[in-house]
Amino acid sequence: MFAIFCDKILFRYVKAILLVVSIVMVLFGYHATNLQIDASADSLLLEDDVDLALTKEVQKRYVNPSILVVTFKPNTDLLSDKSLQVIQEISDKLKAVQAVSSITSILNVPLLQSPVKPIKELVDDIPTLQTHKVDKKLVKKEFLNSVLYSKALVSEDFSTTAIVVNLKPTKPYIASDGMTKKEYLNNQKDKNHENISAIRDVLKSFEKSGEIRLGGVNMIADDLVTFVKNDLEIFGVLIVVLLIAVLYILFRQLRWVVLPLFISFVSIVLTSGTLAMMGLDITVVSSNFISLQLIMNISLIVHLIVKYNELLEISPEESNQILLYNTIKTMAKPSFFVVITTVAGFTSLLFSGIVPIENFGLIMSIGIVYSLVATFVLFPTILSLLKKQNIGNIKKQTFTTTIAIFVETYKSLIIVLSVLFVLFSITGARLIIVENSFIDYFKKDTAIYKGMKTIDQKLGGTTPLDIIITFKDTVAEYTTTTDEPIVEGFDDEFADDTNTAQSIEDYWFTEDKLQTVQKVHEYLESLEDIGKVNSLHTVATIGKLLNDDKPLDSLLFALLYKELPPKHKDILLNPYVDIEKNSLRVSARVLDSNPNLRRDELLKQIDKELSHIIDPKFESYKITNLLVIYNNMLQSLFDSQIKTIGVVILILFVMFLILFRSLKLSLVAIVANTAPVGVIFGFLGWFAIPLDMMTITIAAISIGIAVDNTIHYIHRFKVEYSLCGDYTKAMRNSHKSIGKAMSYTSVIITVGFAVLVMSNFVPTIYFGILTIVAMVMAILSDLFLLPVMLLLFKPLKTHR
Repeated sequence: MFAIFCDKILFRYVKAILLVVSIVMVLFGYHATNLQIDASADSLLLEDDVDLALTKEVQKRYVNPSILVVTFKPNTDLLSDKSLQVIQEISDKLKAVQAVSSITSILNVPLLQSPVKPIKELVDDIPTLQTHKVDKKLVKKEFLNSVLYSKALVSEDFSTTAIVVNLKPTKPYIASDGMTKKEYLNNQKDKNHENISAIRDVLKSFEKSGEIRLGGVNMIADDLVTFVKNDLEIFGVLIVVLLIAVLYILFRQLRWVVLPLFISFVSIVLTSGTLAMMGLDITVVSSNFISLQLIMNISLIVHLIVKYNELLEISPEESNQILLYNTIKTMAKPSFFVVITTVAGFTSLLFSGIVPIENFGLIMSIGIVYSLVATFVLFPTILSLLKKQNIGNIKKQTFTTTIAIFVETYKSLIIVLSVLFVLFSITGARLIIVENSFIDYFKKDTAIYKGMKTIDQKLGGTTPLDIIITFKDTVAEYTTTTDEPIVEGFDDEFADDTNTAQSIEDYWFTEDKLQTVQKVHEYLESLEDIGKVNSLHTVATIGKLLNDDKPLDSLLFALLYKELPPKHKDILLNPYVDIEKNSLRVSARVLDSNPNLRRDELLKQIDKELSHIIDPKFESYKITNLLVIYNNMLQSLFDSQIKTIGVVILILFVMFLILFRSLKLSLVAIVANTAPVGVIFGFLGWFAIPLDMMTITIAAISIGIAVDNTIHYIHRFKVEYSLCGDYTKAMRNSHKSIGKAMSYTSVIITVGFAVLVMSNFVPTIYFGILTIVAMVMAILSDLFLLPVMLLLFKPLKTHR
């Protein structure tokens, strides 16, 4: 069947095949140009996470504008005329940016204690630095001591201030607008990039006035896309250059440089086009798929090149077509099983429950299948058009023969070293931490790191955490009919006609609610890992100062709620009060740069304490926002990793049984494949590299790399043993032949991934380092441990 396919189709219609490939390339290449990068927060979170849904609901219920934060440390005193003028100029220029709706800064926030005034007077005329002449000493005192502004709008040392850039709400997607949802989202990403660039251009013009940084979710998403694009462009070129050099050094033939790169290019275009047609975006996790597919595809081709050269060396008189036929015939079976088992490794990521990791597994599975098809179609067809190379130009290597002699001589040493690696793996795996700070995803010299660190350490933290308290009393309990004024002295101005039903707001702010929110607020403030906390209690604290040191009662809160101007109400009350849902929000920010922060422990501690603070008879609570959903993702990684490894090992064992048809040989192969994975876990633990969305994929990748060499080696070992009947001789011959190809592929993968350590994105650096470790351990396992086990356990049937 295979011979008929090669003779009747593959070698007969070479030009037709190449024409079809060209047409398919143009079609898929056109679609590949539409492939997008998605670095939104949703692309980094758990699929179907109930806490994510709750967070989105909370953001709709409370005033929660999309913002960017500019941190400004002027060269002069913060309240000097020069500094205030610069802040005004920054604000004016930022407001001119199309996406900006307003600016909040020390210039326009309400000054409630500069000086302290009665609430009635304050409601009528709330002063600001921008609109009133005020005593700057009082203003400084208020900014430093106010529960509203300290460590939020100004730093504790009064050197740095935040300029909050309020962004216009995004227009919701409407199908009738003539765009698909995908086009709409891509358009929004493009607009976000333009806006961030415009804002950065504004800030750049003020760099001489002081230290100025930018932070915010929109900026992080945009910077991630920029980092990914830069990595794809720069590292893609560097990897190709390095691969050209390595291939030429290894084979000394131009054809063995151009052909692997061309075939890999074809498979990558096919993969990219398919992803675009499927509507799959590239995320931070899958951003390295091109580099990974390129390197793994070239590794597959190298095995064919080495086999072709080996056959040419043995039978130089054979025609080029026969050499090609024997090459692909010999390599088809092991290559097919290599691809199938590698795909099994990557598809195991579909069990993670984390969308970007699942997509990465799917993308790599598609890519590897395309690599197999492109390699076995284009390798023989293109080479059939070329002349057979001169045998004198075939580069010979003998170093793997030296390894074979070492294996034969030092079996015991190899076993002892393997046991030590197992101990290293087990002890290291126990040290693995499922904890990572988002700020640590970036190098310290990047603008995104500097901006996040300033906000985190000087302005109250970065990662938001919300406590939503819902009360069980009913609306009816607040409704009353009265002929008394709401607040004594304000009957003409604020009360409705007598003998009318008062609105729910008039009696909603009960003492029980205020006491509950105070307890929760003060408890969060007492925690070392929590930065700024804001809630209705913040307003109550300020109100007490304005009310002759008397706590605000329900009616005074009602007055504030009904009479505050909207722009001030959106700062003081609306972010924390939802009367319609009978709930209050306590908003906190976590100090993400704290090296001792343990998110899961913190959340469990908060949940435990809140269960004692909040009386379930009268109220309930939920903990939500980014800290919760990010922690959910982190905690799911460990369970996902265990499921991933278990599924992969099970699938591989079944594959080995089908391929080798020997339980003993399959067990040997499994041990050789799991050894590199164990070392990866040990490496993660001992070097304190946290388990995150990038490092979790290394297990599948390392198994995929190891299984490639294992299958090729065992397949060749079986062939050699069937010819000579001697385990030692079979091992030597296997090292001399397939061992050479395995070494070449290891060099190619190691060199290719070494480039990634230059990325600005720390997870990409870890990805490169861990892949190199996986590759080194895989080749050591297959050239040292695997042959030792074959020699010791003799899993093949006795030769006759």
